[in-house]
Amino acid sequence: MSDTATDFDADALRSYLSSVLETTVTDTEVVSDGLNLVVAISTADADRYVLRRPNKLRESGLFVDLRTEYATLKRLRDTDVPVPEPVRFCDDESVPGGPFCLTTALDGEPFPRGEDLPRRYRDPDARRRIAQQSVDTLARIHSLPTEPFEDVLERRPPRDQLDAATDRLDEAARVTGQEFPTLRAVGDWLAEHVPPSPTTSLTHGDFRTGNLLFTGTDDGRPDLTGVLDWETAALGDPLAELGYFLLDWRGADDPRPAPDAFADLEARYPDHDGMTWVRRMHEHGLSPFAADAGSLGRRELVARYEGATGARFEHERFYVANATFGLATVWADLDRNRVATGAAPEREPLIEYLALVAERITNGASPL
Repeated sequence: MSDTATDFDADALRSYLSSVLETTVTDTEVVSDGLNLVVAISTADADRYVLRRPNKLRESGLFVDLRTEYATLKRLRDTDVPVPEPVRFCDDESVPGGPFCLTTALDGEPFPRGEDLPRRYRDPDARRRIAQQSVDTLARIHSLPTEPFEDVLERRPPRDQLDAATDRLDEAARVTGQEFPTLRAVGDWLAEHVPPSPTTSLTHGDFRTGNLLFTGTDDGRPDLTGVLDWETAALGDPLAELGYFLLDWRGADDPRPAPDAFADLEARYPDHDGMTWVRRMHEHGLSPFAADAGSLGRRELVARYEGATGARFEHERFYVANATFGLATVWADLDRNRVATGAAPEREPLIEYLALVAERITNGASPL
């Protein structure tokens, strides 16, 4: 199975799914072909489905296997967390498009990192509603009983997550030849400040508006309709995931790199394509709309989460620095994969920027 849709046999897949679904599949459309191949499926009954097939990095330890992801969706089906309905899991390599999982399609659209909101949502009320519904849904996930998931998901406390991220960094350095000194220093600080005895809950693993779906109601207000991509689900520390969620929002005084450190980054990568995103991230954050009027700040999000769960967001410097470190190691792993497949790394300035942010937090800056 290749990493692209070039081996995707739409006719054969339509025939197979028509038999499975007992209806005529009228159309298949590739909507994404990155880490996963995502195909929209339409039928003569006007039902819509989504097929997801891993393309790469599934074996890296970042993700659960496809069977586990499907089993997690089945257990979420009876909760109040909005997720696609699991329809079929196929692990037969001979089936066109397989192995894959098939789910129902949900209405709505995600808001990816680095992009502004659709024009109809660019007002304070809409931004506030997006922030509120996002954090409320995160709190809902973390409040679910863990028992139904204990037979399919592994426990991943902060120490294990940190060790896995450090291993990713080691392997990325070995393959790409980059050393990541600032990021390694952050990792050392985190290893010395892991909070004791965390609570365990169901965690999504990559909870951000890029993995949520929103639809507009008749009055133009966005409503959260789905939580997608459970490929990083685990039984973990909910505060670690809250720290990750906060990365996409703004604090009262965000711990951005000092002016001289940012100037040095600019000087080392003057013509690098990644600096365009770094400059935008430096000015507006990972999700630009979160800096605009109406959107909740990090302290407001934390207060709303605490009110919904009864938890206290203690050790916030560890949790936000840990999330920043973890995201940087994921980007380093993506560069490792590029180099391993014969391409050049493309995320060096982004990784270094996140390292500088994490360093500010470990040196005492408030992440809220």
